[in-house]
Amino acid sequence: TAAHPERVRVGVVDQIVDGVDGSCDVPHVPCSDDPDQPICLYKNQIDVFQMDAELAVGPVFARHIGHRLYRGEYYAMQSDAHVTFTRGWDDDIISQMESTGDELAVLTTYLTDIVNSIDPMTGLSKRHTRPIMCNTEYEGGAQGKHLRHLSQPEGIPDIMGMPQLQPYFAAGFAFSRGHFVATVPYDMYQPMIFQGEEMSIGLRGFTVGYDYFAPERSVCFHSYAIGANSKARNKVPHFWEHAQAFKGTGIKAMKRLLGIVNMNPEVPRSEWDHSEEAKYGLGGARETSKFYDVIGIDVVKKTTQRHLCQFVHNKMHKQFMKSLRPDGMGIDYGQIDYKWVDPRPNDE
Repeated sequence: TAAHPERVRVGVVDQIVDGVDGSCDVPHVPCSDDPDQPICLYKNQIDVFQMDAELAVGPVFARHIGHRLYRGEYYAMQSDAHVTFTRGWDDDIISQMESTGDELAVLTTYLTDIVNSIDPMTGLSKRHTRPIMCNTEYEGGAQGKHLRHLSQPEGIPDIMGMPQLQPYFAAGFAFSRGHFVATVPYDMYQPMIFQGEEMSIGLRGFTVGYDYFAPERSVCFHSYAIGANSKARNKVPHFWEHAQAFKGTGIKAMKRLLGIVNMNPEVPRSEWDHSEEAKYGLGGARETSKFYDVIGIDVVKKTTQRHLCQFVHNKMHKQFMKSLRPDGMGIDYGQIDYKWVDPRPNDE
């Protein structure tokens, strides 16, 4: 569905059960019989890393492998599996990216459900709303307290003509200049991590100088395990089904994940793995403390200032984009003196 498929290169991390799952780079019909299938026409632009599903240790490591498939492309996009794209998505998302005027922009969001989202005749989106990332909260568990993004609000964009600034990164969809992949690579030392990943990448990117935006228009949609798609999706195995084989690794990985972004000050630095921290660590453009202060996150008490979406919807973009550097190299947070405080602390 790309307007320029000849420009698109695809890297796939395919975690399969041998003899049960098919390979995603093998066409339904042999190319000799039907050479006009997209997978045949563009086979030289598709790279697949195939691995045994029993060795899957979670999305962080899988995305680490995906990042290793990057080969210097000008733009880079990351998406979940089970995603369907609109017609001409490539022209659309590039246009949106360039309209920010921000070289360090990352367009990222939780995708809308596929049901009733794409016109089957035109291949175009039927939606006029889009999600925006502004809702997160602490949760606990065996791996320790960490921030988890919750359900995100979806509505008509508050900002028209360009993507809207938001505080958080979403792993299910992200589009940026290719240097984001090279500068903020997924950490290979974080097996058996599911929640907490997005705050880690988001904070690491923030300290490098990247800014996160909600696309004004959705260019793809996700088949979630709900409604008409629930039966098929619920058959898909999950990596935690063989967690016993990797028992204890997730706890160690979470200590590292939180330690790198200064989110577990109560844990001595000697208690987590510092391997290749320069590669998988923080940048030097901004401090994590600045993000925590602005957004209202207390890493000691493990609390957040709630109702942040109120600020993100109406004020964040208009206030903070005034501090975009003249050369387009990100927002200058040295000019921003703002701290979000929940105006309705007693409300749900």
